[in-house]
Amino acid sequence: MSKKECIAMLLAGGQGSRLGALTKDVAKPAVSFGSKYRIIDFALSNCANSNINTVGVLTQYRPYLLHSYLGTSAAWNLDETDGGVSILPPYATQTGGNWYAGTADAVTQNLGFIELNDPEYVLILSGDQLYSMDYQAMLDNHKRHNAELTIAVMPVPWEEASRFGIITQDDDEKIEKFTEKPNKPDSNLASMGIYIFNTKLLVDTLKEDAIDQTSEHDFGKDIIPKLLNDGRRLYTYEYNGFWRDVGTISSYHETSMDLLGTTPEFDLLNTKKPIMSNASTRPPAYVGPNGSLEDCLVGNGANVFGKVTHSIISTDAYVGERAVVEDSVLLPGATVKAGAHIARAILGENSVVEEDVVLGSVDQTRDTAVIGNNVVVGKGEE
Repeated sequence: MSKKECIAMLLAGGQGSRLGALTKDVAKPAVSFGSKYRIIDFALSNCANSNINTVGVLTQYRPYLLHSYLGTSAAWNLDETDGGVSILPPYATQTGGNWYAGTADAVTQNLGFIELNDPEYVLILSGDQLYSMDYQAMLDNHKRHNAELTIAVMPVPWEEASRFGIITQDDDEKIEKFTEKPNKPDSNLASMGIYIFNTKLLVDTLKEDAIDQTSEHDFGKDIIPKLLNDGRRLYTYEYNGFWRDVGTISSYHETSMDLLGTTPEFDLLNTKKPIMSNASTRPPAYVGPNGSLEDCLVGNGANVFGKVTHSIISTDAYVGERAVVEDSVLLPGATVKAGAHIARAILGENSVVEEDVVLGSVDQTRDTAVIGNNVVVGKGEE
């Protein structure tokens, strides 16, 4: 196996409990998004577009759909003989086996994969964020600073800074302080949870952390503060594009709605840096004689016989005669039967809303209605 300059470790084991019914049966990175994609598509596409062709995907919670979806990784042009996507679930050893205790522990348990590939640098990614980033530009910045660890950061509104890990840096982008969710932030540069490590530093630090019984084995809480305290060379790489963590129902719905309009903030149709997907090829969407679509994204195989406005209609979804769907997200295979009215709702995969059911509300002060995968909603059940 030839030596790699940089490989990626993609953390994709998250339960995503704040997404409620959407992650009851699948891991958060496997949740459908934007009609034909799944959330993990964005990080994998970034790797492919950045010429990082060796990716370890660390899975854990409800991994079956995710494992099946990744397949040969050909969908993201990552199926090289000397590279590709490797699925790395927790496994038993002679001393037993445990679920990953934290983000750092997940990588620690897979140091063998890193050592096998013997890269100069390791890129640590989250599998549940939506963004388009050139990791090679970040790596170039890392090498320019002769850094040992580079953290991707982005400016956030000051009033939201206390929700993030906040970084204070000098004029040369060298990190001076890292504070997890500070009450009174002295910077608005938020860590994106995207890291590039020199391999030796990463391996040595994780091995040391693994035997520290006081550690929570987390990059933000333990690894970064320790390296700063030890005086290691930590720098930032500032990113100013679209980035979302769709970790809650409200953020999932809001980000889905942001894809609509004539100039959406995130361009799913960018041909220079395409978002790739392993969604199987389906027939074109069909809009019936009395159907109408306004300001929508519509996946292949969808059938629309009713009126749909400002919504995401995913692959193989169905909207019946006289049905009205507005400000909503229908995941793959979701069915809205004749005469039903859906507003500000997310319908899980293969869910069914029966005839003439009213679900959700255009009142933005009320919570988004959410129906889980394979759930049938009849009259009187909404």
